[in-house]
Amino acid sequence: MWSPSSMRFGAFLAPYHPLDADPALQLRRDLDLMEHLDHLGFDEAWMGEHHSTGAEIVPAPDVFIAAAAERTQRIRFGTGVTSLPYHHPLITVDRITQLDLQTRGRVILGTGPGKIPLDAHMMGIDPSDQRRRQGEALEAIVRLLRGEVVDMRTDWFTLRDARAQLPTYDPAGLEVAAASTISPNGSVLAGTHGLSLLSLAAGSPAGFAALDRNWGVYEKTCAEHGHRADRAGWRLVTPMFLAESRAEAERAVARRIGSMAAYVHRQTGQQPDWARTSRGIVEQWREDTLGEFGQAIIGTPDEAIDRIQALIDKTGGFGTLLILHVDMADWADTQRSFELFAAEVIPHFKNRNAGRQASLQFAENHRDALIGGLVTAITKAHTDYYGADAATGA
Repeated sequence: MWSPSSMRFGAFLAPYHPLDADPALQLRRDLDLMEHLDHLGFDEAWMGEHHSTGAEIVPAPDVFIAAAAERTQRIRFGTGVTSLPYHHPLITVDRITQLDLQTRGRVILGTGPGKIPLDAHMMGIDPSDQRRRQGEALEAIVRLLRGEVVDMRTDWFTLRDARAQLPTYDPAGLEVAAASTISPNGSVLAGTHGLSLLSLAAGSPAGFAALDRNWGVYEKTCAEHGHRADRAGWRLVTPMFLAESRAEAERAVARRIGSMAAYVHRQTGQQPDWARTSRGIVEQWREDTLGEFGQAIIGTPDEAIDRIQALIDKTGGFGTLLILHVDMADWADTQRSFELFAAEVIPHFKNRNAGRQASLQFAENHRDALIGGLVTAITKAHTDYYGADAATGA
């Protein structure tokens, strides 16, 4: 039986960064964030793969994760996601098993077809082929990770007597996840191969509406292929930035949030009136969506709790909530956002304070007897030491 107390929490970085700052410093800040998340007790951190358009500056998530793992102790890392059509399947398997061993089992292979059209264009890949290629690559990768010798030929890769020479750290295998947005394609792939499901668009109105439908497709496909659909492996991604108040959150993001609107609108050719001010962008992002980012919480921990509860109500329960992290505030405010989430949002769902609250409630309900007993005990101690006359003032 699913329970909110079983939920895990993490961060998902594409990573989006403003185009007017030093990319070397931005990468260091992302590594610093991994340490901060580990210190705060977050369960997972995911790093994406992108090759163009300037804002998403990590082309090699496995390289980033290798560095982050050396600076952390317990947090798990996911490739969010490895774009399978861009890589030969054997190379993908070899790199992820090496990383799995280096991190001693703290890695998850997140997979997808590739998102940015310019990435595919530069590599001469027809966008209409990307999902087919993702499916072909997954078939090979799953078999190689199981230790099979694979012979396979497609129009873009060949495997001949191919095997993975490195084992996974855990003999039970390496967790693999397939990305899903609005269409059921990701759910079908994940269900076919018995993989975890990563719902990237849970924050957008259309993605939110598709959550229960796509889970149903996943369950059905899992059953058809002899796999068990486990909600513990379902991850939902939604954008959040927290502060003590809505006004403080707006102040924190005011200077840099325009870079995210520009990232979207320079690619689409749009220039809506609301994008002319930081307040307009914040309101648009709260009420609807900002391009691919989904509807954001830019506000308080209570608002984050309400959003997560809405996701629970919509889905019936899931395994991990991943905060889509967008670099739109300075470092101190970014740290504070995650601190507030760890301090106030996670305990709400984990029910970590039930015993403390029950203890105080009992004290409140029985205060007359408890305080009366305390007064009696203090009076007796005073009498025993000074005598009855001292206790009465005689």
